[in-house]
Amino acid sequence: MLIRIVRMTFQPDQVATFLDIFKDSQPTIRAMAGCQHVELWQDIDCPNVFVTHSHWDDAEALDAYRNSVFFKAVWTKTKMLFADKPLAFSVEKYD
Repeated sequence: MLIRIVRMTFQPDQVATFLDIFKDSQPTIRAMAGCQHVELWQDIDCPNVFVTHSHWDDAEALDAYRNSVFFKAVWTKTKMLFADKPLAFSVEKYD
């Protein structure tokens, strides 16, 4: 399993817009082949900072999602709201 973490800092006046985008997108993301889990976290100290946490079967499933028309449309709308460059990385659980 691959775990994907994406930290995003939004313009404070764009947080509500992002939350609407995420609310509308989350069911479709969860339905993507290979997606096991997706959730959104909000930073307690910086309320305009959010983190998506998702689980994927493997890198191929994540790449298929990232190359989808759906992702490209959502990402285009989302990145216009950023106040800073996002930080994204993939990890595996270490036992």
